[in-house]
Amino acid sequence: MALDFFAGCIGGGAGVIVGQPFDTVKVRMQTSSMTGVHYRSVANCISSIVKHESVSGLYKGMMSPLLGLSLINAIVFGVRGVVYRHLNEDRLRNHFLSGSAGGFLQCVVCCPMELAKTRMQIQVNSTAGETGAAFYRGSVDCIRQILHTEGVRGCYRGMIPTVARETPAFGVYFTAFDIFCQKFAGKNGDKHGLGFGTLLLAGGCAGMCSWSSIYPIDVIKSKLQADGLTAVSRYSGIWDCIRQTHAEEGVRGFTRGYSANLLRAFPVNAATLSVVTVIIRYANPKLPEFDAL
Repeated sequence: MALDFFAGCIGGGAGVIVGQPFDTVKVRMQTSSMTGVHYRSVANCISSIVKHESVSGLYKGMMSPLLGLSLINAIVFGVRGVVYRHLNEDRLRNHFLSGSAGGFLQCVVCCPMELAKTRMQIQVNSTAGETGAAFYRGSVDCIRQILHTEGVRGCYRGMIPTVARETPAFGVYFTAFDIFCQKFAGKNGDKHGLGFGTLLLAGGCAGMCSWSSIYPIDVIKSKLQADGLTAVSRYSGIWDCIRQTHAEEGVRGFTRGYSANLLRAFPVNAATLSVVTVIIRYANPKLPEFDAL
């Protein structure tokens, strides 16, 4: 479990650094109907952020996932490893169950982290001239203000859609990664002998599959977590958020930012899973086949 934790921290850090700009674009596009700042495309969103906030605007909220990274990856990779080894068989069902278990348990850390990240990403500096003054000086200040104004419960705004997103997403994530590794291994079937480049490809494809399976839930989560940025709440709950999104934006509202998310999903998960896999294999090459990722 300690090795799973260490590998997860390193791989997760690589993923955050690679994917933060795309995540910012995704969240901005998802919440455009709430902030009043509309973007024609992913490219338009990126150019607008860089123009008004400089390149650093693409990295807003990055401290939140980095600060929570150790705990999240300790839970995801640690729990996943323990459950998978307990199941003791290299089957797709076990990859899904163990991944889902890790995804479910890490929500207690993931939800407030995502909340701070989302709030930081959608606020625009006062010099930007788009939506007004910045509310938060940083991720820590964001959590502090939420605790002060909304209490502990406020830090878990969007918890239900977070659980609904993370639990199946990690199940699909690890299952898809194993499927792609088996596919790329070819006739020899030695998926644990794949090169780093192939692992990058398998990890990127697994990430895209995972995000595609739960993306509409992610849109609702982002909107609910962004809803507390101003004094007046827009949504009374999950179903009200779904209803208003459909009434105002139609089905397209549930896929807004999807292209940006796919652009982010591939490099982030390529970096994360390949780095984690390589660390675990080199640190303990004697692991039985079903013990490795």
